Amino acid sequence: MTRKISILGSGMAGCGAAHRASEQGVGSVMYDMKDHYGGHTASFTFDNGFTIDEGPHVSFTKIQRVKDLLAECVDGEFIEHKTRVNNHWKGHWIKHPAQVNLHGLPGDLVAKCIEDFVTAMHDEHPPIKNYEDWLLAAFGPTFARTFPMEYTKKYHTTEAANMDTNWLGPRLYRPSLQEVLSGALSPKTDDVHYIGEFRYPKQGGFKSYLAPFVAKTDLKLGHKMVGIDAREKVLRFANGESEPYDELVSSVPLPELVPAIDGVPDDVREAASKLACSRVVIVTVGVDREDLIDAHWTYFYDEDYFFTRLSTPHLQSAENAPPGCGSIQAECYYSDKYRPLDRDPGDCIEPVIADLERCGVLRESDQVLFKHVMDIPYANVIFDLDRRSALATVHGYLDDVGIRYCGRYGDWVYTWTDQAFVSGEHAAQKAIDGK
Repeated sequence: MTRKISILGSGMAGCGAAHRASEQGVGSVMYDMKDHYGGHTASFTFDNGFTIDEGPHVSFTKIQRVKDLLAECVDGEFIEHKTRVNNHWKGHWIKHPAQVNLHGLPGDLVAKCIEDFVTAMHDEHPPIKNYEDWLLAAFGPTFARTFPMEYTKKYHTTEAANMDTNWLGPRLYRPSLQEVLSGALSPKTDDVHYIGEFRYPKQGGFKSYLAPFVAKTDLKLGHKMVGIDAREKVLRFANGESEPYDELVSSVPLPELVPAIDGVPDDVREAASKLACSRVVIVTVGVDREDLIDAHWTYFYDEDYFFTRLSTPHLQSAENAPPGCGSIQAECYYSDKYRPLDRDPGDCIEPVIADLERCGVLRESDQVLFKHVMDIPYANVIFDLDRRSALATVHGYLDDVGIRYCGRYGDWVYTWTDQAFVSGEHAAQKAIDGK
């Protein structure tokens, strides 16, 4: 095959496509609208010694082939961590997952959670129509409404009753009664988080994994795709350039990809507009102290806290911060469909710092050495009740016009980094095979 594959996007999915093309002896060209590669797995190192990723990215793949491949990409220079995850609720720090770590919470709340859990185990439930139904059937109303349903509103920006359950997988642990009781009576519990351990590059942030893949393609930065003639197979870019393509693989978010295609039918355009995704403002704070919080990430159930989740770049690799310093990333979620961003992203910094002090992660005596904010228009796919039918319409059309889609925003699913990479490989293989 002498035809080239054109790849839109240089994140994990795009890199998966470039890797598969190279493996098969097929040329490829990769376009990215930004002045750097990496997509949402990009990393940035600043003159003050702090390195940050575009949100928390870690590698915990169970696919041995991908695991070995990523290790080779950094010449084996990675750190392997045992995952530490916790939660915060009304001043209580709770080991994750909360459903098996109720010890230390108010006694009446614990008793009611257990009572509801036992009832839920034995009662018959109506058909599960949405995520709220699933939570009530799995845990009973007290735990469901106190913890996951509150977090859903903060993280997904919509109610659990407006979401389906296709995204769950292993993400929400369903315990036995014995596990619930043991976690209520004792602070010592087994680790049952679905991410038991993870790897992270020693230097350069998560983006370090991508460099060898990018070297296998012809990378063109500063190329924002603004139009596609799928009949004549031509890409148009905001810089005025036009490029023909033989086969096209796209990781561009579907709500942006579809309107850019010439002659797209109205029903497909409307379906793409119904696909919902959260937007995240990520605030990073660097201080002159390492012992900020002993967790790789923390979920905040509190409605009155400005942020939803915290992560700690300096605990992923000490090279992510100057010696003796620490860093915190706070994620603040919005969405155009359900909770539009109501402020300048920079105005999120001070509320984040105030709440970090309120929960004790930061102290008034800490010297803040670094403040940074990122506004990410596409964060997590929202599995609302519009998604399934709208996605079927969009994907059916893209299949018809021969545009292969991949990654979180092409497949429009809740993928992890390794799944996005494999998705890119599969999309490239379809292009190679002409399927």
